[in-house]
Amino acid sequence: MTINDRVGVRELRQNLSVYLARVVGGETLDVTDRGHTVAVLAPVAEGLSALDRLRLSGRLIPATNDLLTLVRPARTRSRSRRASRALQHERADRL
Repeated sequence: MTINDRVGVRELRQNLSVYLARVVGGETLDVTDRGHTVAVLAPVAEGLSALDRLRLSGRLIPATNDLLTLVRPARTRSRSRRASRALQHERADRL
């Protein structure tokens, strides 16, 4: 058998331990349902973090910029002054 064998869902269910032993041995299996691939069983790369495994599989694209470069810094000073003045004005009207 080749490294990328195909196995149907029913066959996999009936002989799961056999196929898991093959995966532990380094094989990668395509799991099919009615002839269409629905999953891939592959050995876990030991020593790698989950993020590293996602990156190596192409499912994660590392960031190229710092997250803080996506937004402008907040203008808190002038807005907070205006808010403070408005609050003082409202309080003065109540007295």
